[in-house]
Amino acid sequence: MQRASRLKKELHMLAIEPPPGVTCWQEKDQVADLRAQILGGANTPYEKGVFTLEVIIPERYPFEPPQIRFLTPIYHPNIDSSGRICLDILKLPPKGAWRPSLNIATVLTSIQLLMAEPNPDDPLMADISSEFKYNKIAFLKKAKQWTEAHARQKQKADEEELGTSSEVGDSEESHSTQKRKAGPLGGMEKKFSPDVQRVCPGPS
Repeated sequence: MQRASRLKKELHMLAIEPPPGVTCWQEKDQVADLRAQILGGANTPYEKGVFTLEVIIPERYPFEPPQIRFLTPIYHPNIDSSGRICLDILKLPPKGAWRPSLNIATVLTSIQLLMAEPNPDDPLMADISSEFKYNKIAFLKKAKQWTEAHARQKQKADEEELGTSSEVGDSEESHSTQKRKAGPLGGMEKKFSPDVQRVCPGPS
């Protein structure tokens, strides 16, 4: 029952005081099946992208780390084509740094930081890591293209739909532009497998 009580407290705090650019919720009332969304940081190739993640809470949580993977494709040296993340706090010691005092908000914030500051020396994707280190311009271009293609599709569709003109019921005023509405964070969950080599074994 420790998992349930701990998770209830954490989700409550995430609801009332979420980290900037992060949301998290239960998926279809499943206790251990969560979804999270991270907004790409400013001045990064992921800017204005919305990235959805799957968060599975194991039975022994918080003594075991949550199992997290990206559902939205992202071009990043520490995240593979299956969405696995190479991050030390997602693994138990001695290879990892997870400890029970950490929580879901801390992990999501760490992933957000990893998006802004990739670690090419501990890669999950060797080719992307090499590109990041030796051809930064090409890396930034591809990462932006992936963000545009996969993490901004829903946002762009909403903008196009809400930005069209609509008729009003007065003959003197035939058309008026709809105001854009603020919607929830959202991102495509399309699978995309690049032809790159995996190195880091990722979280166990």
